[in-house]
Amino acid sequence: MRSKMVLKNHSATYSSFHDDVLYPFVKRAFEIIFSLILLIVTLPVLLITIIAIKLESPGSAFYKQERVGLRGKTFSIIKLRSMRNDAEKNGPQWATKNDPRVTRVGRFIRKTRIDEIPQLINILRGDMSLIGPRPERPVFTEQFSKEIVGFEKRLLVKPGLTGWAQVNGGYDATPAEKLQLDLYYIRNQSLALDMKILLRTVWVVFSGNGAR
Repeated sequence: MRSKMVLKNHSATYSSFHDDVLYPFVKRAFEIIFSLILLIVTLPVLLITIIAIKLESPGSAFYKQERVGLRGKTFSIIKLRSMRNDAEKNGPQWATKNDPRVTRVGRFIRKTRIDEIPQLINILRGDMSLIGPRPERPVFTEQFSKEIVGFEKRLLVKPGLTGWAQVNGGYDATPAEKLQLDLYYIRNQSLALDMKILLRTVWVVFSGNGAR
C-alpha cells in the first residue's frame, strides 16, 4: 500500500509529537478499563439491537470491514450492521445523508451510535484506540493519499472510536478538513484533550449530530 511507503518519509517529522512518556501507558490503561465497563453496561442494548436487526433483514447482525490502522497495518473493524446486505453490490462507496441503503433499525442505531459499540472489541484487541483519527478503508486511504498532501500522517497514531475531527466536523467535514483536525489532535495529545473529546462525544451521541 502506498500509505505505508509514503509514511516513512514523514515518520521523523512526527516521531516526537508527544513529550510525556507516561501518556501512552495511562491512555491505554484507561481505554481498556473504560471499554470493558462500557461493554458490560451496554450488553442489554446490544442484545436487543441484534434481535431487531435480525428481524428486519436477513444476514448477520454484525458487520466486518477492512480498515487501515497504525502505520498502514490493516485490521477488521467490527460494527452492528445498519445497511442492507447488498449495500455495496456496486463497489465501495461513502455513506450519504439519508442513504437509501440504510435500514430502519440502521437509521436509529446510526443516530444513537449504537452501531459503533462493537468497536470496543477492536480497542481491547489493540487495533484501535478510544480516541484518534477515524480509520479509513484501504481504497479511500489510497485515494486520499494521492489527492491530499500529508494524508498519511494520520497513520502515525492508532485510529480511534471517536476523535477531534468527529466532535468538531463530523460527517459534514471534507477529508481535507478532517485531516487538519486529526493533525491538531496528533500534535496536541494529552489526557485533558482526551477528556474534552469524550465529553463532546457524549453530547454528539445524545444530540444525534452528524449522523447518517
